[in-house]
Amino acid sequence: MTMKIWMAGMIALASASAGLAQDAPLPDDQAAMKAHVLFLASDALRGREAGSPEYRIAAEYVAAQFFAAGLKPAGDAGSYIQKVPLVTYRAADKGDVVLTGAGAGPRTLVFGEDYVPGAVASAAQTALDAPVVFVGYGLVAPTYRRDDYAGVDVRGKIVALFAGAPNSFQSEERAHFQSVATKAVIAAQHGAVGVVVLTRGPLPGNGAGFDRPRTTWARANGTGETVGAPVLATLSATGAAKLFAGAKAPWSDIVKASADREAVLRAEPLGVSMTVSLKTAFEAMGSGNVAGMLPGSDPKLAKEVVVLSAHLDHLGVGRPDAKGDTIYNGAEDNAVGIASLIEEAKRFKASGKRPRRSILFLAVTAEEKGLVGSDYFAKHPTVPISSIVADVNLDMPILSYAFEDMTVFGADRSTLGPIVAQAVGTLGVTMSPDPDPAQGIFVRSDHYRFVQQGVPSVFLWPGQKGPGKAATAEFFAHRYHQPADDLSQPIDWAQGIRFVDANYAIARAIADGDARPRWNKGDFFGLLYNGYGAK
Repeated sequence: MTMKIWMAGMIALASASAGLAQDAPLPDDQAAMKAHVLFLASDALRGREAGSPEYRIAAEYVAAQFFAAGLKPAGDAGSYIQKVPLVTYRAADKGDVVLTGAGAGPRTLVFGEDYVPGAVASAAQTALDAPVVFVGYGLVAPTYRRDDYAGVDVRGKIVALFAGAPNSFQSEERAHFQSVATKAVIAAQHGAVGVVVLTRGPLPGNGAGFDRPRTTWARANGTGETVGAPVLATLSATGAAKLFAGAKAPWSDIVKASADREAVLRAEPLGVSMTVSLKTAFEAMGSGNVAGMLPGSDPKLAKEVVVLSAHLDHLGVGRPDAKGDTIYNGAEDNAVGIASLIEEAKRFKASGKRPRRSILFLAVTAEEKGLVGSDYFAKHPTVPISSIVADVNLDMPILSYAFEDMTVFGADRSTLGPIVAQAVGTLGVTMSPDPDPAQGIFVRSDHYRFVQQGVPSVFLWPGQKGPGKAATAEFFAHRYHQPADDLSQPIDWAQGIRFVDANYAIARAIADGDARPRWNKGDFFGLLYNGYGAK
């Protein structure tokens, strides 16, 4: 441990102790939960940004709490920490994009006016020269009888496509399809060597921020993990018009047709080649997931593992708010979720009854940077991925009100739904559907990385009934990803214990159930990722 980290830890302890002294006494269980949040969301931990020394302190704190709860180390080399080799990457320069063909000489696109370069995570230098094929929205969705690649061969070519997906797609499935990452995977499956994203207007800020850093986990050669064809550039309307100069359908007609997202835009070669030259800069940084195992008691079922996950990181230090505060403490997002995870582990120990299945308690890094820590764990699990039968994820439970229900994202996709409903029902809490399907929250938290490995998964929130809708709206309007998400906001610790009660009941029911959780037959995500029971 360096002196810097040791000093930061001592300051954090002092800060947390000061906060404890200011409040009226709480019941022991509420005080224990609050104590975790006081430490993790203290100013001294400076927002727990993944890769920072303060995140490392937070991870060691969680590891110590897992030890105290009787969990076995489930990280690397007999420890609680699984090292995650993070790497940031960014466009190192403005790149060059040149069009040739369509009856004209080479045309160099103008940075900021016509295009902004992509940042290719997988290579320090990217040089491509290939014909361009327009593929509409770049979707292949047999469920919806849609194939935007029909009639064209894109092998060895660059595909140009629009972002977005039809509104008629089911909300969670639409969120999956409208992701550029999904489109890049589909492009690669069809043999494309690159992707260019088309927009219908000018580029925001004329390309300002093109070199913002992004984060993924590093491969052995130091470049970043990526899937799909590389995203080479985003074109403005003026850049797209130049790209379509020799096409059968002029750009103006394409824009008009694309206004109807339900329309299938005919794929066609554009009669032009694109030469792209890009440079990507990389910077390595270390971080880690924290993993603790509660071994199961059943001779057969103990080999199966239920994962309980929550992200430990937050945003770190950033732009000041109106009060000049620059520390994004992340109390509700997600120190409260981590506190809940720790207290659930303690519940199992206090019960004196081990679960039949094993339970892996997992605090992941770099959720705020794109679900990176959970992606790394799901692809490099410390237990066989085939042994993981479910994931229950805790992310940003808002505890400012007396919740009457729980929103369980993904409940209708697997047998976890009825298990959760029955478990929370014993506590007088009902289960409610997604209150805002258009947000696509099912694909936006760490459980989704387990979904992508075929594991039935759910994500839990206190629900929207009664005062819940107004309280949730107030949090998102004034505290979400703001410095105000700190200990000065109202947090009802009695509701925190109710949330722990509910999650303990859910985890106990899954771990002790006779049947392994399975996807509902024919479920879209279950079929897409070859999940148990979907076929």
